[in-house]
Parts: sequence; C-alpha cells; structure tokens
Amino acid sequence: MGREKELWKPGNMLYPVPAVMVSCQRPGERPNIITVAWAGTVCSDPVMLSVSVRKERYSYGILRETGEFVVNLVTKDLVCATDYCGVKSGRDVDKFKEMNLTPQKSQRIAAPGIDESPVNLECRVTRVVELGSHDMFLAQVVGVTVDKAYMDENGKFHLNDTELVAYSHGEYFKLGEKLGKFGCSVEKKAKHRTDR
Repeated sequence: MGREKELWKPGNMLYPVPAVMVSCQRPGERPNIITVAWAGTVCSDPVMLSVSVRKERYSYGILRETGEFVVNLVTKDLVCATDYCGVKSGRDVDKFKEMNLTPQKSQRIAAPGIDESPVNLECRVTRVVELGSHDMFLAQVVGVTVDKAYMDENGKFHLNDTELVAYSHGEYFKLGEKLGKFGCSVEKKAKHRTDR
C-alpha cells in the first residue's frame, strides 16, 4: 500500500531553488538589487539562464529598458541582505548603501555586479516571455567573474566551498552534505585489494 497523500490546488512547490540577487541599473541612476527565487539554467550552448519578475516590481522596468542584469550568487553571509533586497523596494531605498554592498564594475555590460558575491553572471536579455503574474527574462550569459579566494593552486574554482544558499517554501538554507556526484549511479565501484 502506498503512502497517504493529500491533493492540493495547483501551486509552485518546486523547491528548493537558488536564491539570487539580481543587480541592474538605468543609465544615470543608482544601481538596484532585486532578490529572485525563480531563476534557472535554460541552455548550455549558448549559455543562457532565466529570471522571472512581477511587472509591478521596480526592477522590472529597469530590466525591460536596459536589457541587461547581473545574477549574483548568494552565500550564508549574504542571507540578510538577500532578504532585505526582496522585501524593500528600490523606489524607496538604496539597497547597496543600506546593506553595505559594493557595486562591482562589470566587464561586458553596464549594470554592476555585487562584489561580496562569489560568482557574478553578466547577462544580456534575448527575449521576454509574458506569462501572467510574472514575465520571464531569457538572457545570454556574456561574462562570469569568480572570487579568487575560492581558487586552488591548480586553477580549480571550488564553488561548493562558498556556502551557497537555497530558498525553500519561504525559508533560506545553506547547502550542506554532499550525497553523491553526477554519474554516481553508474560508476564502477573500486575493487578492494588485500596484500597477502
């Protein structure tokens, strides 16, 4: 007999998701940050991602007008700033200033990244898909910067040492224990040898 389950009305229960801070800026105006939980990878060649934003959000107009933004990955140390940037509007406050965040000059677009983030994905919008409550911004990743503090002597970037954060059903979680790696289900087990 199967587990007992209850049917709910349709809802967004695809959790956990990455919590990211999206930075953007109109020319001549101060930069802004919007927290996005609905972001994801959509293509590897060309490298593309998506962010979904409500039309009434202050950053929505900036994204539509400029066609560019930076996705900044969130660490444990950035959780408070991430939450603040999701509940406060850039119409009313300077989020960089209020959260003591540093605008980082991007290499390929005008919008700045967030210096305190270990990974900054510079993006150029290719298409906006109008969906309903949210519009989805499809964007090509045109540049990536990473924090050298997480690079080893062989030039390998240790992303999972940055203490990344996920968002699940209204709560933030630090990623933790490694449970496996891609291909582990079909990987041949090493044969144990004993010396006699």
